[in-house]
Amino acid sequence: MPAIPEEAQAEALRAVAEVSLRRAETITELDRELRAAALAAVRTGANRSRIRALAGISPKTLYAWLAEEGIEVRAKAPARKKEEE
Repeated sequence: MPAIPEEAQAEALRAVAEVSLRRAETITELDRELRAAALAAVRTGANRSRIRALAGISPKTLYAWLAEEGIEVRAKAPARKKEEE
């Protein structure tokens, strides 16, 4: 164990950086797997809302994945105006 506080801090920060890099790599890999699984589910005809809920992703993310794969995405409905009383 380093006797100088700066050395201890540097060692601790290197450990943080290494774990952070591994975390980023893991997240990237899991995102690829999730995307593939979600697209496969869509191709089977599974409900897209259910896919999003199980995957924990936003509609924007799912529909971006679908568009990138050339899978049809329904056009967004125009916003409704509130009725005046």
